[in-house]
Amino acid sequence: MREQAVSINDATCLEDKLKALQAIDQELPAVVIVMNVVENYVAYMSPRGLRELNTSLEALQAMGAAYFEHYFNPQDVEDYLPKVVALLEAPATANLGVTFFQQVRIGPEKDWVWHLGATRVFMRDERGAPTHVISCAIPIDPLHHVTSKVNRLLQENTFLRRHQHVFAALTKREKEILRLMALGMSAAEIAAEVHISEKTAVTHRRNIKAKIGAQSGYDLTSFAQAFDLI
Repeated sequence: MREQAVSINDATCLEDKLKALQAIDQELPAVVIVMNVVENYVAYMSPRGLRELNTSLEALQAMGAAYFEHYFNPQDVEDYLPKVVALLEAPATANLGVTFFQQVRIGPEKDWVWHLGATRVFMRDERGAPTHVISCAIPIDPLHHVTSKVNRLLQENTFLRRHQHVFAALTKREKEILRLMALGMSAAEIAAEVHISEKTAVTHRRNIKAKIGAQSGYDLTSFAQAFDLI
């Protein structure tokens, strides 16, 4: 069995909890997954989830940590993984849970499907350290308004991560002038606003466009909005 890493008492307790879970999982409106966070593999998945992924529990267990790369969008993982890590590091008395959106797909040719997930600690060892977490995942109707909003937020987060170093390289004055450029001000108007010569304003505009790779006014506005300059 894969549970050799835990004590006999812990393994027995886990088996009892999984049996209780199996007794009701068909009635739950969600896919239920129990992860071994010590060895990083799927210890249990409800039949509904196995059907949707067209796989078996044995196949998932054999994948180990590759399970995440195979089925989940890595961009989402970057957002919710810190929350899960904080959950695992929190004291048992905190009794915390985390919720998140994640995209799942059952094959490389399939589309991503948004799910709402919720995770909490399922089992701890004799020292109180988490050994397993339990998650519930509920698919979101692709026509639901939340889906389009989450997609937009994900795109914005992706843009921020990709361009954070560019934004950080801008000086305070350049950020100020970028804001004014995004508002549609001309070089003359910017010069009057920040009390510099028009020639200096033109130079700033040229340098800023080069730094952020802006080809149009739309690019300027999108960049400024992403970093809350306007």
